[in-house]
Parts: sequence; structure tokens; C-alpha cells
Amino acid sequence: MIARVLSAELAAHIGERVRVAGWVHRGRELKSVTFVIVRDRSGLTQVVASGPAPAEETVVEVTGLVTANPKAPGGCELTEPVLTVLGEAVAPPPFDLYRPTVSATLPTILDHAPVALRHPLLRAQFEIAGASVAGFRRALDGIGCTEIHTPKIVGSATESGADVFGIDYFGRKAFLAQSPQFFKQAMVGVFERVYEVGPVFRAEPHDTARHLAQYTSLDAEIGFISDHRDVMAVLREAIAGMLAGAASRADAVELLGAELPEVPAEIPSIHFAEAQKLLGGKDAIDLAPADERWLSEWARREHGSEFFFVTGYPMAKRPFYTHSEPGNPLYSNSFDLLFRGLELVTGGQRLHRHADYLAALAERGESPEAYEGYLEVFAHGMPPHGGFAIGLERWTARLLGVANIRQTTLFPRDLHRLTP
Repeated sequence: MIARVLSAELAAHIGERVRVAGWVHRGRELKSVTFVIVRDRSGLTQVVASGPAPAEETVVEVTGLVTANPKAPGGCELTEPVLTVLGEAVAPPPFDLYRPTVSATLPTILDHAPVALRHPLLRAQFEIAGASVAGFRRALDGIGCTEIHTPKIVGSATESGADVFGIDYFGRKAFLAQSPQFFKQAMVGVFERVYEVGPVFRAEPHDTARHLAQYTSLDAEIGFISDHRDVMAVLREAIAGMLAGAASRADAVELLGAELPEVPAEIPSIHFAEAQKLLGGKDAIDLAPADERWLSEWARREHGSEFFFVTGYPMAKRPFYTHSEPGNPLYSNSFDLLFRGLELVTGGQRLHRHADYLAALAERGESPEAYEGYLEVFAHGMPPHGGFAIGLERWTARLLGVANIRQTTLFPRDLHRLTP
């Protein structure tokens, strides 16, 4: 049996008979010859055949002689082929997948995603996303983190607020998890350093190009820190790892024309109060999207960095488990990482003493009974710790310069879309 050879490997087999397999990307029938372009995960193979070409997207296996041809994809082609149909396409794709650009609208792409994402340009975005996750894992494995997998069905809302999906759990009220926050903090008490890659759910009634009802969150939580600046240093390494992962898919980066940024040895930062002064003395507890864009441009001019930390957000804007700024309780030991004009990451130092949690809940008028299982962790001793969360789809969109986050989301879920 002849082992399968990928398109990208053909040049190493000139003069040999090999077997390739993939989808019919395009067929061109001329007077005396038919060219069948076969697509696999690594690229394209030109097959010189005779007779009619199979329908586009038909799955085929081809055995043939690898022959040099500078005009063919990769500089070689298959001649003297024996072509076998493995899976016939009985319907045309929603748009021409063989064209170098994507001609379809975003709704068409999303409606027909299982087929539309076969287009090399669309597929390449998710190759970058996958490589970014691999880089995230490598970076955190490298500093002694343990990967965890936590429940996505929970008995109470992770964050205070109403943006949760309620479900019927065997006759009881339950929710889809907004984040693995409580679990990853608990696991700091077990492993000291943890991370998770998994789905989170937000019932946010926003119909914008930057919001989803479900997205993939890259979470980390680190124990025995001094303050939030230690967490920021870990995040810097995670971002560098994600960029290294993306860069490893050089073919996808080149195909997309993506410009991968440099990560400074130390990402520049500014306190929220100072940022407000730069923005004209605003009296606000959060940054508006226009503020994020302005500050990102300022950081690029002043520091030459596409990454920029804003630290010390007001406590009124942060969750109850956030550690306040020593000596300035109105502000927090927290941060956002801005990237190319958009908030990419939120993180910070958490409370770690049981009494501080009780006081924080009382100050916000919340009952500790609702958080009984969560608070138990802190009754048994927890180290100073903190963490962050990165939205994978938002990361990929900013990295590739994509305007709508749905373009970098496999089967997006939002206010209007529940299929495919």
C-alpha cells in the first residue's frame, strides 16, 4: 500500500508514484487534457488527467507519478493518475471555494459554515487560533501551571448581575457558567498555578461586532503573588507564547497577510486615574470603546507598543473578589490589556482572606449564603493570588485585523444565531 503524501510534501517525491487524497478544489477541462486541483490540509496538488473532472468538493484519492512542473502549485504535479472517488459531492458549495478571495457575505459564510470554512482564507484564521491556544498552553506549562477542566453548569451565577443563561437542571434552577473564576481560584489551593481553555456563556443583550453569547476563554490563576503586577508579567509570557504559536503557522500568516506584533520585554502601563487625565479629566469608572482606541494609539506613539496595560480600575467597576489598591481603597489591583484599540484581557489580584470576602459582600449588600461553597475555600487558607482571562475569538480578530468577531468564531452564538 502506498502511504498518503500531502500536497506540501510532493516536491520531495519527484519521480516517484505516490498517493494523495483530498477534495476537488477545481476542475478545468481543456480539449486534450483535464486539470484536477486536489486540496488537502497542507495545500493544493495539480493532477493531469483525462475525461470529465469530478464535481467540486468531491473527495478523491489519486495515485500518480510526481512530475516537475514550475507552473503547477508547489512546482510539481501528478501525471499518469488513477483517480478514485471516496465521497461524491451532490450539491455545489455556497460560493466558489477555488477563488483566491472570499466573495460571499458574512451571513452566507455563517449560514453555511461547515462548507464555507473550507476556503483556504477562512480556514487559515482558525489555524492561527488553534496555534495561539497551543502557544498559550506551552507558555503556562513552562512556568509550572496545571491545566484544569471545570464545570460549565453551575448552581449560581459566577459574576454578580443578570447576564446569565438559566437552565432547567432536573427540575432545579441552574446556570451556564460565565467564567471558571470560582473553580480556578479554588484550584490554586490545590496546584498553586492553573489554567483552563474552555467555553463561557454571557447572556449580554449586545448586538455588536465584538460581543458573543458563547466564546472560548483562556483563563489562568497564579498563587503566591506579590500583587497584580506579577499576574501582568505572567500574562506577558502567555501573550508572547500565543504569538509564537501563531508565527509557527507561517503559511497561514502569509496567506492572510497578517502583521504579527512584537511583545515588549515589559508591556507599558498607566494607572486608570492617569488615563482619565490624558482623556481630558473624565469622571468615569470604565473606559469607553473610543477611550480604548485613543489610549492604544497614544501607547503606540509614546511607547512603540501595540500592547498597553491600564491598571487600577475603580473598585465600583470590578467584581467583589477583586483586591483593592493598598492605601487607596477606591481603586483596585486590577488591569485591562489593550491591544490595537480594544480591551483584550481583564485580570488582577483577588482577595484571599475569608474575612475580607465577608466584608466585600456586605459592602455590596450581598448575602454570603449565596456564595457558601465558594467561600469555604478561603476558610481553609489561601495564598495571595490573581489571574486573567483572554477571549480567543477577540484575540484572533485583533491579531488578523478582522472587523467582526463572528468571522473568527466557529459557529457563533449571539442574539440571533443558534444554528448551524
